Amino acid sequence: MRYELFTQVALARDVPKKALRAGDVATIVEHHPAASGEDGYTLEVFDAVGGTLAILTLAESEIEPLRAGEILSVRALTAT
Repeated sequence: MRYELFTQVALARDVPKKALRAGDVATIVEHHPAASGEDGYTLEVFDAVGGTLAILTLAESEIEPLRAGEILSVRALTAT
């Protein structure tokens, strides 16, 4: 699935080095097409008031679209 820039997605896996968990919401800021294999995306993760928490690059299989019927929640970021 090709995601458009600035689309919000959910992480499909934990990213312990950034203290992020599967289900955390991120915004796509760059698409990295692959000549062969899997495309990648650079994501920006924001806190509840809009501050940047992390910028990371993940493979397409490591993110998933937000869906109707899902609910967003707030949690404290814990350092690792």
